[in-house]
Amino acid sequence: MEFKSGFVTIVGRPNVGKSTLMNVLAGEKVSIISDKPQTTRNAIKAVITRQDFQMIFIDTPGIHKPKNKLGEFMVNIAVDTLNEVDAVLFLVEATDTNPGAGDIYIVEQLKKVKTPVFLIINKIDLVKKEHILPIISAYKELMAFEAIIPISAINNEGVDIVLQEVRKVLPEGPKYFPDDMLTDQPEKMLVAELIREKILHLVSDEVPHGVGVEVIQFKERAGKNLIDIQANIYCEKESHKGILIGKEGRMLKKIGSLARVEIENILGTKVFLQLWVKIKPDWRNSEAMLRTLGYNRR
Repeated sequence: MEFKSGFVTIVGRPNVGKSTLMNVLAGEKVSIISDKPQTTRNAIKAVITRQDFQMIFIDTPGIHKPKNKLGEFMVNIAVDTLNEVDAVLFLVEATDTNPGAGDIYIVEQLKKVKTPVFLIINKIDLVKKEHILPIISAYKELMAFEAIIPISAINNEGVDIVLQEVRKVLPEGPKYFPDDMLTDQPEKMLVAELIREKILHLVSDEVPHGVGVEVIQFKERAGKNLIDIQANIYCEKESHKGILIGKEGRMLKKIGSLARVEIENILGTKVFLQLWVKIKPDWRNSEAMLRTLGYNRR
Protein backbone atom coordinates (compact mmCIF):
# COMPACT_ATOMS: atom_id res chain seq x y z
CA MET A 1 0.00 0.00 0.00
CA GLU A 2 1.36 3.44 -0.94
CA PHE A 3 2.25 5.74 1.94
CA LYS A 4 0.91 9.29 1.70
CA SER A 5 1.84 12.35 3.70
CA GLY A 6 1.12 16.04 3.72
CA PHE A 7 0.05 19.19 5.50
CA VAL A 8 -3.57 20.22 6.01
CA THR A 9 -4.69 23.59 7.35
CA ILE A 10 -7.98 24.22 9.15
CA VAL A 11 -9.48 27.68 8.53
CA GLY A 12 -12.73 29.38 9.40
CA ARG A 13 -14.27 32.21 11.36
CA PRO A 14 -13.41 32.48 15.07
CA ASN A 15 -15.15 29.97 17.34
CA VAL A 16 -16.47 27.50 14.73
CA GLY A 17 -14.75 24.51 16.37
CA LYS A 18 -11.33 24.38 14.68
CA SER A 19 -9.44 23.56 17.87
CA THR A 20 -12.02 20.97 18.93
CA LEU A 21 -11.69 19.22 15.55
CA MET A 22 -7.91 19.37 15.82
CA ASN A 23 -7.91 17.70 19.24
CA VAL A 24 -10.35 15.00 18.10
CA LEU A 25 -8.18 14.25 15.06
CA ALA A 26 -5.08 14.03 17.24
CA GLY A 27 -6.81 11.91 19.86
CA GLU A 28 -5.32 14.16 22.55
CA LYS A 29 -5.33 17.81 23.48
CA VAL A 30 -2.87 19.81 21.38
CA SER A 31 -4.83 23.05 21.00
CA ILE A 32 -6.55 25.07 23.71
CA ILE A 33 -10.31 25.51 23.63
CA SER A 34 -12.72 28.10 24.98
CA ASP A 35 -16.08 29.54 24.01
CA LYS A 36 -14.47 32.93 23.36
CA PRO A 37 -13.56 34.00 19.79
CA GLN A 38 -9.90 34.22 18.77
CA THR A 39 -8.75 31.65 21.33
CA THR A 40 -6.09 30.28 18.95
CA ARG A 41 -3.39 32.87 18.23
CA ASN A 42 -0.70 30.85 16.48
CA ALA A 43 -0.51 28.04 13.93
CA ILE A 44 -0.47 24.84 15.97
CA LYS A 45 0.33 21.49 14.37
CA ALA A 46 -1.11 18.07 15.25
CA VAL A 47 0.51 14.98 13.75
CA ILE A 48 -1.77 12.05 12.88
CA THR A 49 0.11 8.92 11.82
CA ARG A 50 -1.56 5.76 10.54
CA GLN A 51 -0.28 2.65 8.73
CA ASP A 52 -0.76 4.25 5.29
CA PHE A 53 -0.49 7.99 5.90
CA GLN A 54 0.82 10.84 8.02
CA MET A 55 -1.20 14.05 8.09
CA ILE A 56 0.02 17.20 9.78
CA PHE A 57 -3.01 19.34 10.62
CA ILE A 58 -2.51 23.05 11.29
CA ASP A 59 -5.00 24.80 13.54
CA THR A 60 -5.01 28.48 12.60
CA PRO A 61 -6.45 31.58 14.25
CA GLY A 62 -9.95 32.53 13.09
CA ILE A 63 -9.95 34.85 10.08
CA HIS A 64 -11.46 38.15 11.20
CA LYS A 65 -11.09 41.91 10.77
CA PRO A 66 -8.05 42.77 12.91
CA LYS A 67 -8.12 45.63 15.45
CA ASN A 68 -4.44 45.60 16.47
CA LYS A 69 -1.02 44.16 15.52
CA LEU A 70 -1.79 40.88 17.33
CA GLY A 71 -4.98 40.59 15.26
CA GLU A 72 -3.04 41.30 12.05
CA PHE A 73 -0.49 38.63 13.01
CA MET A 74 -3.28 36.10 13.64
CA VAL A 75 -5.02 36.72 10.31
CA ASN A 76 -1.69 36.68 8.42
CA ILE A 77 -0.78 33.32 10.00
CA ALA A 78 -4.12 31.85 8.86
CA VAL A 79 -3.90 33.22 5.29
CA ASP A 80 -0.17 32.40 4.92
CA THR A 81 -0.81 28.68 5.37
CA LEU A 82 -3.28 28.43 2.48
CA ASN A 83 -0.66 28.12 -0.29
CA GLU A 84 1.83 26.10 1.75
CA VAL A 85 -0.29 22.99 2.38
CA ASP A 86 -1.66 19.99 0.48
CA ALA A 87 -5.29 20.47 1.54
CA VAL A 88 -7.51 23.04 3.27
CA LEU A 89 -10.40 22.31 5.61
CA PHE A 90 -12.84 25.22 5.67
CA LEU A 91 -14.95 24.91 8.80
CA VAL A 92 -18.43 26.45 9.05
CA GLU A 93 -21.28 25.97 11.52
CA ALA A 94 -24.42 23.96 10.78
CA THR A 95 -26.35 26.45 12.90
CA ASP A 96 -25.81 29.22 10.32
CA THR A 97 -28.46 28.87 7.59
CA ASN A 98 -26.67 31.14 5.12
CA PRO A 99 -23.00 32.05 4.69
CA GLY A 100 -22.31 35.25 6.63
CA ALA A 101 -20.04 38.11 5.61
CA GLY A 102 -17.08 36.50 7.41
CA ASP A 103 -17.57 33.17 5.61
CA ILE A 104 -17.95 34.87 2.23
CA TYR A 105 -14.70 36.79 2.87
CA ILE A 106 -12.88 33.51 3.60
CA VAL A 107 -14.34 31.91 0.44
CA GLU A 108 -12.92 34.82 -1.59
CA GLN A 109 -9.48 34.07 -0.09
CA LEU A 110 -9.88 30.34 -0.83
CA LYS A 111 -10.75 30.98 -4.48
CA LYS A 112 -7.23 32.36 -4.95
CA VAL A 113 -5.48 29.13 -3.91
CA LYS A 114 -4.78 26.04 -5.99
CA THR A 115 -4.95 23.75 -2.95
CA PRO A 116 -7.96 21.36 -2.74
CA VAL A 117 -10.53 22.85 -0.34
CA PHE A 118 -12.91 20.70 1.71
CA LEU A 119 -16.01 22.28 3.22
CA ILE A 120 -16.55 20.90 6.73
CA ILE A 121 -19.97 21.67 8.20
CA ASN A 122 -19.48 21.35 11.95
CA LYS A 123 -21.92 21.13 14.88
CA ILE A 124 -24.52 19.00 13.04
CA ASP A 125 -25.52 17.67 16.47
CA LEU A 126 -27.21 21.05 17.09
CA VAL A 127 -29.57 20.97 14.08
CA LYS A 128 -32.07 18.66 12.37
CA LYS A 129 -30.75 16.70 9.38
CA GLU A 130 -33.03 18.50 6.89
CA HIS A 131 -31.41 21.78 7.94
CA ILE A 132 -28.06 20.72 6.44
CA LEU A 133 -29.07 20.42 2.75
CA PRO A 134 -29.84 24.14 2.28
CA ILE A 135 -26.44 25.00 3.80
CA ILE A 136 -24.70 22.66 1.33
CA SER A 137 -26.58 24.27 -1.58
CA ALA A 138 -25.73 27.80 -0.42
CA TYR A 139 -22.00 27.04 -0.22
CA LYS A 140 -21.97 25.15 -3.53
CA GLU A 141 -23.09 28.38 -5.18
CA LEU A 142 -20.07 30.22 -3.79
CA MET A 143 -17.32 27.88 -5.02
CA ALA A 144 -16.52 24.31 -6.07
CA PHE A 145 -15.27 22.26 -3.14
CA GLU A 146 -13.26 19.05 -3.30
CA ALA A 147 -15.88 17.50 -0.99
CA ILE A 148 -18.50 18.67 1.51
CA ILE A 149 -18.49 16.75 4.81
CA PRO A 150 -20.99 17.33 7.65
CA ILE A 151 -19.48 16.49 11.06
CA SER A 152 -19.88 16.91 14.80
CA ALA A 153 -16.32 17.36 16.08
CA ILE A 154 -17.40 17.31 19.71
CA ASN A 155 -19.16 13.92 19.19
CA ASN A 156 -16.44 12.54 16.86
CA GLU A 157 -19.08 12.06 14.16
CA GLY A 158 -17.88 12.14 10.55
CA VAL A 159 -14.25 12.76 11.53
CA ASP A 160 -13.04 9.46 10.01
CA ILE A 161 -14.65 10.50 6.71
CA VAL A 162 -12.57 13.69 6.82
CA LEU A 163 -9.38 11.60 7.11
CA GLN A 164 -10.47 9.25 4.29
CA GLU A 165 -11.30 12.12 1.92
CA VAL A 166 -8.17 14.11 2.67
CA ARG A 167 -5.95 11.05 2.13
CA LYS A 168 -7.21 10.85 -1.47
CA VAL A 169 -5.63 14.22 -2.37
CA LEU A 170 -2.33 13.82 -0.50
CA PRO A 171 0.83 13.02 -2.47
CA GLU A 172 2.99 9.99 -1.83
CA GLY A 173 5.60 11.05 0.67
CA PRO A 174 7.75 10.31 3.70
CA LYS A 175 7.03 10.47 7.42
CA TYR A 176 7.93 13.99 8.47
CA PHE A 177 7.64 13.23 12.18
CA PRO A 178 8.20 10.16 14.42
CA ASP A 179 5.20 7.85 14.95
CA ASP A 180 4.71 8.88 18.57
CA MET A 181 4.89 12.64 18.01
CA LEU A 182 1.56 14.45 18.40
CA THR A 183 2.55 18.11 18.07
CA ASP A 184 5.54 20.28 17.18
CA GLN A 185 4.75 22.79 19.91
CA PRO A 186 7.66 23.37 22.31
CA GLU A 187 6.76 22.43 25.90
CA LYS A 188 7.12 26.05 27.06
CA MET A 189 4.62 27.22 24.44
CA LEU A 190 2.20 24.43 25.37
CA VAL A 191 2.41 25.42 29.05
CA ALA A 192 1.83 29.11 28.24
CA GLU A 193 -1.22 28.20 26.17
CA LEU A 194 -2.69 25.99 28.92
CA ILE A 195 -2.35 28.84 31.43
CA ARG A 196 -4.05 31.20 28.96
CA GLU A 197 -6.84 28.66 28.43
CA LYS A 198 -7.66 28.67 32.16
CA ILE A 199 -7.81 32.48 32.07
CA LEU A 200 -10.22 32.28 29.12
CA HIS A 201 -12.46 29.91 31.08
CA LEU A 202 -12.37 31.76 34.39
CA VAL A 203 -12.30 35.44 33.45
CA SER A 204 -15.13 37.15 31.58
CA ASP A 205 -15.60 40.20 29.38
CA GLU A 206 -12.72 41.85 27.53
CA VAL A 207 -9.91 40.83 29.91
CA PRO A 208 -8.85 37.53 28.20
CA HIS A 209 -8.28 39.20 24.82
CA GLY A 210 -5.73 41.51 26.43
CA VAL A 211 -3.84 38.68 28.15
CA GLY A 212 -0.53 37.17 27.06
CA VAL A 213 1.49 34.51 28.87
CA GLU A 214 5.29 34.14 28.89
CA VAL A 215 7.02 31.17 30.53
CA ILE A 216 10.18 32.65 32.04
CA GLN A 217 11.46 29.46 33.72
CA PHE A 218 11.05 25.81 32.78
CA LYS A 219 13.60 23.77 34.71
CA GLU A 220 13.78 20.19 35.96
CA ARG A 221 14.71 20.05 39.64
CA ALA A 222 17.88 17.95 40.05
CA GLY A 223 17.25 14.44 41.39
CA LYS A 224 13.48 14.89 41.56
CA ASN A 225 10.57 14.08 39.23
CA LEU A 226 9.57 17.74 39.33
CA ILE A 227 9.63 20.71 36.95
CA ASP A 228 9.77 24.28 38.26
CA ILE A 229 7.75 26.60 36.01
CA GLN A 230 7.46 30.36 36.38
CA ALA A 231 5.26 32.45 34.09
CA ASN A 232 4.30 36.09 33.64
CA ILE A 233 0.70 36.91 32.76
CA TYR A 234 0.62 40.23 30.91
CA CYS A 235 -2.49 42.41 30.83
CA GLU A 236 -3.13 45.93 29.57
CA LYS A 237 -4.88 47.70 32.47
CA GLU A 238 -4.63 48.04 36.26
CA SER A 239 -8.30 46.99 36.53
CA HIS A 240 -7.53 43.82 34.54
CA LYS A 241 -4.66 43.01 36.88
CA GLY A 242 -7.04 43.27 39.83
CA ILE A 243 -9.51 40.87 38.17
CA LEU A 244 -6.76 38.35 37.32
CA ILE A 245 -5.36 38.35 40.86
CA GLY A 246 -8.79 38.46 42.51
CA LYS A 247 -9.69 39.11 46.14
CA GLU A 248 -6.84 37.90 48.36
CA GLY A 249 -5.22 36.34 45.28
CA ARG A 250 -7.99 33.76 44.88
CA MET A 251 -8.43 34.08 41.09
CA LEU A 252 -4.69 33.73 40.40
CA LYS A 253 -4.53 30.69 42.70
CA LYS A 254 -7.46 29.11 40.83
CA ILE A 255 -5.85 29.79 37.44
CA GLY A 256 -2.59 28.27 38.70
CA SER A 257 -4.25 25.26 40.30
CA LEU A 258 -6.29 24.30 37.20
CA ALA A 259 -3.34 24.91 34.86
CA ARG A 260 -0.94 22.88 37.02
CA VAL A 261 -3.18 19.78 36.99
CA GLU A 262 -3.41 19.80 33.21
CA ILE A 263 0.29 20.59 32.71
CA GLU A 264 1.18 17.63 34.96
CA ASN A 265 -1.10 15.34 32.92
CA ILE A 266 0.50 16.40 29.64
CA LEU A 267 4.13 16.41 30.83
CA GLY A 268 3.72 13.26 32.94
CA THR A 269 5.55 14.74 35.91
CA LYS A 270 4.91 16.84 39.00
CA VAL A 271 5.01 20.60 38.48
CA PHE A 272 5.67 23.54 40.82
CA LEU A 273 3.95 26.48 39.10
CA GLN A 274 4.38 30.15 40.02
CA LEU A 275 2.46 32.94 38.29
CA TRP A 276 2.87 36.72 38.29
CA VAL A 277 0.58 39.35 36.75
CA LYS A 278 2.23 42.35 35.07
CA ILE A 279 0.77 45.36 33.29
CA LYS A 280 1.98 46.13 29.75
CA PRO A 281 -0.28 48.82 28.27
CA ASP A 282 -1.28 48.17 24.65
CA TRP A 283 1.11 45.20 24.35
CA ARG A 284 -0.97 43.81 21.47
CA ASN A 285 0.39 46.65 19.31
CA SER A 286 4.01 46.16 20.39
CA GLU A 287 6.20 44.26 17.91
CA ALA A 288 8.74 43.53 20.68
CA MET A 289 6.09 42.08 23.02
CA LEU A 290 4.57 39.98 20.24
CA ARG A 291 8.01 38.49 19.57
CA THR A 292 8.58 37.92 23.31
CA LEU A 293 5.33 35.96 23.54
CA GLY A 294 6.19 33.82 20.50
CA TYR A 295 3.89 35.44 17.96
CA ASN A 296 6.43 35.38 15.15
CA ARG A 297 5.44 35.06 11.52
CA ARG A 298 7.55 32.28 10.07
